Amino acid sequence: MVLPRHGREPSRHLTVTPAFGQNIGQRRAIYGAGNGASDSTKNGQQEERTLSEARATPERLNAFCDGVFAVLITVLVLDLRPPELPTFDALLTRWPSWLSYAVSYVFIAIVWANHHYLMRFATAVTPRLMWFNFAHLFSVSLLPLSTAWMAVSELAAQPVAFYAAVFFLVNLTYILLIRELIDRATVRRVSPEMRRSMRVRSITTLCLFGAAAVIALRYPLLGLAVCCCCLIAYLRPDAPGLGTQA
Repeated sequence: MVLPRHGREPSRHLTVTPAFGQNIGQRRAIYGAGNGASDSTKNGQQEERTLSEARATPERLNAFCDGVFAVLITVLVLDLRPPELPTFDALLTRWPSWLSYAVSYVFIAIVWANHHYLMRFATAVTPRLMWFNFAHLFSVSLLPLSTAWMAVSELAAQPVAFYAAVFFLVNLTYILLIRELIDRATVRRVSPEMRRSMRVRSITTLCLFGAAAVIALRYPLLGLAVCCCCLIAYLRPDAPGLGTQA
């Protein structure tokens, strides 16, 4: 009776050992699957982080706009032509060109200062912001053409009217940027007084630019003077009254 019982014990141990090895294999498979899932999750998070970093940021958009403004100023100065005669009288006879260049240069500087101020309130680059910004840059890019035409025509009526119309278009697209950046900002960053002041200023100057385009068809110098007066209102980008911090 003892021998048969001892004979069964080895078979009992042999049946337990494979089961124990199978459990270890299952555990390794489970742990391996878990590690693979965690690795794929980490990889997905890294890819999302990389994509988010590759998206356009307000800083990149602002840098792009700075480059566009720099090119516009360069194109503007290239349109200047020296007089044929080496005298100051000959230089003074080209006063329409110099006046057009000076007004346009100041205009681009004021547009850049106001655009740079608005971009301080951008927390993310949305599709609306990008297209409003491109529309604004397109309108500003028409300035060298209108300036050259006005200078060549020596401040004739229709070129000055077109020049004022470009001012109108720039101001209109500037209002779109205000609606996207200022009107959507929090009250802590932009006070209600500042919103109201910038809105009133932009709408008032928009109407004046439109009026200047009509006036210039009959009185070119008066229409140009109205445009210059409107520029004075934008010397301070944040509009009078209202210190807030972006």
